Amino acid sequence: MDEGHDKEDRTGTGTKSIFGAQMRFDLSQGFPILTTKKVPFDLIKSELLWFLRGDTNIRFLLQHHNHIWDEWAFANWIKSPDYQGLDMTNFGLRSQNDPNFKEEYEAEMAKFTQKIVEDEAFAQKYGNLGDVYGAQWRHWQKRDGGFIDQIAQVIEQIKTNPDSRRLLVTAWNPEDIPTSALPPCHVLFQFYVADRKISLQLYQRSGDMFLGVPFNIASYSLLLSLIARETGLEVGELIHTLGDAHIYRNHFEQVKELLARSPYESPTLWLNPAKTKVADFTMDDIKLRSYRHHGTIKAPVAV
Repeated sequence: MDEGHDKEDRTGTGTKSIFGAQMRFDLSQGFPILTTKKVPFDLIKSELLWFLRGDTNIRFLLQHHNHIWDEWAFANWIKSPDYQGLDMTNFGLRSQNDPNFKEEYEAEMAKFTQKIVEDEAFAQKYGNLGDVYGAQWRHWQKRDGGFIDQIAQVIEQIKTNPDSRRLLVTAWNPEDIPTSALPPCHVLFQFYVADRKISLQLYQRSGDMFLGVPFNIASYSLLLSLIARETGLEVGELIHTLGDAHIYRNHFEQVKELLARSPYESPTLWLNPAKTKVADFTMDDIKLRSYRHHGTIKAPVAV
């Protein structure tokens, strides 16, 4: 807010932005989830499990009451020739300034998500987001056919060659960017093992500091914790490196409210001690203990 550059952006909303930022979190000191507002951990769990399944269709998320990817799937639906609903001309301005349009838009999206859950054929046609994180992590397409499971490979490498400097997973595939609903924002992560602890550094090309980044911090801390469990290591640091770190103009008031609040102590993460493999974890196997937080602050998603 103090040092950011005023920039325009793809969504037409505008931002305050800085280039190159880094945060470090020692997971031995507690689980790094924001306490100055409520961050819904169930959504983080279901999204990460969705990624780890290699899934790219929002149906799984909606079945777990997770709506954080709805906007992008809905945007694909309303751009299709089959859509006969709202006139989406000047969408950005109308959604901010016309309460009636906003209500109609939300009603249309509610119909869309309900149909995704109830109609499997419709979900297959319009619920898929293209080759986003789950596909790139678990099913990276090879030029000569077949695929690479990057998650399985990196777990095996951590177990067999923990000093390797190639413990990387990438989601940025230039060939797939044109067909993805949203090109990956968190594009690359790397593991580092020392003194029986495992750390993770994330490079994120673009970070919505108010809405998205708190999710990313918690999600990659959970991912690190799950990988540590399967590889038999203690958790070390999450290092979060950002390219374009930005605050959208229509989040400024929410940011001021957030910054006026005093944080609480970090909660702790509980993982089911009976589970040792990443693929075996379900929603009930992952919990936060003593998560004390301030109230929710709502803000619009820029699509």
